[in-house]
Amino acid sequence: MVIPQYAGRTVAVLGLGKTGLSAARALSKGGARVLCWDDGEAKRAEAQAQGFTCAEPTLANWADIALCVWSPGIPHTHPKPHPAKAVLDRLGIAPVCDIELLLARCADAFVVGITGTNGKSTTTALIGHILKSAGHRVEVGGNLGTPVLELEPLPFFGTYVLELSSYQLELTPSLDCDVAVLLNVTPDHLARHGGMDGYVAAKALIFKNQHQPATAVIGQDDRHCRGLTQTVAQRVDQTVVPVRGDGEEPGGVFTLDGVLYDATDAGYPREVIDLRGIPTLPGAHNWQNACAAYAACRARGVAPEDIAAAMRTFPGLAHRQELVAEVDGIRFVNDSKATNADAAEKALLCYKDIYWILGGQAKEGGIESLLGYFPRIRHAYLIGEAAEAFGETLGSHIAHSQCGTLDAAVAAATADARRDGRKGAVVLLSPACASWDQFKSFEHRGDVFRALVHDITARGAA
Repeated sequence: MVIPQYAGRTVAVLGLGKTGLSAARALSKGGARVLCWDDGEAKRAEAQAQGFTCAEPTLANWADIALCVWSPGIPHTHPKPHPAKAVLDRLGIAPVCDIELLLARCADAFVVGITGTNGKSTTTALIGHILKSAGHRVEVGGNLGTPVLELEPLPFFGTYVLELSSYQLELTPSLDCDVAVLLNVTPDHLARHGGMDGYVAAKALIFKNQHQPATAVIGQDDRHCRGLTQTVAQRVDQTVVPVRGDGEEPGGVFTLDGVLYDATDAGYPREVIDLRGIPTLPGAHNWQNACAAYAACRARGVAPEDIAAAMRTFPGLAHRQELVAEVDGIRFVNDSKATNADAAEKALLCYKDIYWILGGQAKEGGIESLLGYFPRIRHAYLIGEAAEAFGETLGSHIAHSQCGTLDAAVAAATADARRDGRKGAVVLLSPACASWDQFKSFEHRGDVFRALVHDITARGAA
């Protein structure tokens, strides 16, 4: 994508990961003079190799900038702002992320925004899949992995389906979603937002600029979202559709025992689809994702029967309860995206006789909240920095092994599952931790798990 709005002007790009470099390219192609910076020397070298000028963020270097594209991963408020923020404050410039540039470039396109602590990637991908299946022109990206400035420009009849993190929402002041989806809010990234109130407020920004005939789709399975529903419903700027993953929701979209119902435009709930037969959407958490996707696609004009048909062909996402293989009755499930206890809980609810691989860089609260699911677990295999602390939590509740590394954990779990011979046994990688201690990303961790399992299947042993 080319961003021409800053042609002939100087702009700064802070943070040179995939998103930052894509923004630098789009602005440069549009005629802007781009100044780049990243605290990492290797990232600066990569940018310079692509022809960009790197300039440390000082008043002298950035004196004439008209814009700063700020990587969402870099703190600008809590727990301590990057030094570049003080420079921008002196210049009177508010940082924005790449999504702000997309919205200005393609202002006429329809925008579906999705946020939430968990489930937003699956919901984003599912909405994109449904709209494409219904013949819509769609581009899917954002926090999901594809930087938005690498998407195709869309006209008014096109739809951007964007996964939006709390970090991105804080850096997109003009966001005006035609359909805004908030799935859930549970404690996460609290240091970055100054606590839970700040985190909830950041998530609520997805509704801030909506105006009729916009739609707000809000999950009802946690108290924070229920509270936001009341706040948003008091406005007259959008239609509010409540969704619930496991229980009746009058006037909304909900599931009961895995069957999705639509009660939004009829005097009684209309049965739409039995989600229990869709292997890529297992468990109540995915049923909530499906309800939200259904509501969003109905707001875009897709018929219920077309949504149901598309859901049946949804391929799912890698690293999110991804069934890697089944050998000798043992299923190997890659849930590497479960980087906190709340996400791991979703997987633990879906299976029994679990050989659980967990650990890495622990999030606040550890795994204390998962005590109620321990009876489902046959044995736990601990890896990474959190292994010792998690071992203390597991204590005498669950048999567990200190494995240290993922390859050792997979080997031990496989041997134990084979020895026990339990029908329906699951070797589950659902770490409840970030991956940075031993891997480049949760994707890297999941890829390694997948390779280890494929090695097992190639040897014909499980």
